[in-house]
Amino acid sequence: MVTLEEMKNYLRVDYGDDDALIEGMISAAVKQCMDILRTDSEDDLAAAPNGKIAVMFTAAYLYEHREEADHHALNLTLRALLFGSRKEGF
Repeated sequence: MVTLEEMKNYLRVDYGDDDALIEGMISAAVKQCMDILRTDSEDDLAAAPNGKIAVMFTAAYLYEHREEADHHALNLTLRALLFGSRKEGF
């Protein structure tokens, strides 16, 4: 859904030292956004109007705040981004 190169460009990272970390954060971001969207399908997330933006925002937030992330605030932001596509339940 989001490539490593897209994410590194978004983060303005031009070195390869953190590639594995960023890839892990992309995976975590996809899972977290799918949970907020209440879906088990990456296709549903990709089809959501703000799906890609939500994944990139989440991965960037996790990368930039890896020492002091506020997951509650992050989840509230994700709910706002994905609200229109969010399912009522699993």
